Amino acid sequence: MQGIYRANVVSAVLLLLLLTDVVLAFVGYLLPDLWFSIFHGTPYNDPEGFLRRCAANWLMFGVLQAIALRRWKGETVWLAVVAGARLGDMLTDWNYLYFSTHMTTTGAIGLLSAGPLNFFAGLYLLAAYRRYQPGRTQ
Repeated sequence: MQGIYRANVVSAVLLLLLLTDVVLAFVGYLLPDLWFSIFHGTPYNDPEGFLRRCAANWLMFGVLQAIALRRWKGETVWLAVVAGARLGDMLTDWNYLYFSTHMTTTGAIGLLSAGPLNFFAGLYLLAAYRRYQPGRTQ
């Protein structure tokens, strides 16, 4: 495999996504005060537990990415699974940014960049999935 679809590059992308989601889940679950400070510049106030609901999503993304990282070379379908998760999360951060009452510059930059990053990660993983299909010349 040449270029950006070499196996070590695909694995590095999965690892980077995994680490990102583990950090997000950790902060969302265990350091919600820090999250609200960074993203909203306000004290933690989430009586409905929405941040922790998001943290559960990030944790599950991490689980899927960990499985994919371990198994994708033998079962390429895991690349498509992770691609679907990333593409399914494309608009959530822009929606969050639009409806938030308070947002810091750091929070806005993070949320604005998350959609395109999810989009390109999803497309990349789908392309890698196609390139590693059995019978395809490498």
